[in-house]
Amino acid sequence: MTDFPTKKGLCDAHRLSIAPMMDWTDRHCRYLHRRLSRHALLYTEMVTAPALVRGGAVHLLEHSPEEYPVALQLGGSDPAELARAARMGAQAGYAEINLNCGCPSDRVQSGRFGAILMTEPALVAECCAAMIDAQPVEVTVKCRIGVDDQTPEEVLPEFLAQIIAAGVQRVQIHARKAWLDGLSPKENRDIPPLNYDLVQRMKMLFPNLHISINGGITSLDQAVSLLDQGLDGVMVGRAAYHQPADILCAADRRIFGSTEPDTTPEGAVQAMLPYIETHLASGGRLNQITRHMLGLFAGRPGARAWRRHLSEGATRPGAGPELVERALAEVTDLKESSPIL
Repeated sequence: MTDFPTKKGLCDAHRLSIAPMMDWTDRHCRYLHRRLSRHALLYTEMVTAPALVRGGAVHLLEHSPEEYPVALQLGGSDPAELARAARMGAQAGYAEINLNCGCPSDRVQSGRFGAILMTEPALVAECCAAMIDAQPVEVTVKCRIGVDDQTPEEVLPEFLAQIIAAGVQRVQIHARKAWLDGLSPKENRDIPPLNYDLVQRMKMLFPNLHISINGGITSLDQAVSLLDQGLDGVMVGRAAYHQPADILCAADRRIFGSTEPDTTPEGAVQAMLPYIETHLASGGRLNQITRHMLGLFAGRPGARAWRRHLSEGATRPGAGPELVERALAEVTDLKESSPIL
């Protein structure tokens, strides 16, 4: 089990984090992202407390110590069940346990967790208190600024005040309202307007609360700018998945002050090869890993050839690390001669 981090160490990691994203931020994705940044905080996909506690799905907690620092995001609304799930997460070695109060999907709503919990701050506070009492690692909350017809300027301060009273010291705020009635989960990621100003006002209202901002952040420059404006952390979602090198290769230097050389997508590919071999030897399939690598060369010469090789070849029987090496060779050969695709 990984040692629990110091409070300062986890605080530093929160300066840049990669958002929990269903079907995307699995252990293979996180391993890749760690090859690009040594310091950014990584999150699991949301794991439901009922799946762990009632379903015994402990395999959902699997991760490599090399992903560290990595946080577990839980979904649920039963304090006792969340407490047990949080204890399981701590025992598995996660650096942080995060409660999902932001996901707008119908499936999540029907389970009475995710963004619908923005309407029940007292329940969220009770859940957080139970999770904090049950185990030793930090409990955080990822939330929206409000849902449906709520007025964010009114409900968000009350929501934050209640979870602070329960012992939460760190939140990640998606700076959009979620419309649970009328918009799909995909539309909820784009259509509701961003309100960064409100999140910044929450930092002034609650100066001791560590606030990371999420939503609409598409570049490392933008992340640096938001930190410079006084926010404690920035959480990046889809941009970090689709263009991971753009977000992460220079992050250790620009966000964390590292003096080590920036990482490169080529170096990350080379570092992934032993991991791929181990995964295949255990019965896994190549495309389970390479599907997360498609965007590594986004915006660079050879990006299309890279994506084509992996997309077409990784599902074929017997495909292995040599396919990845051939795809990388094409990128290298095309670097000087191909247009940016």
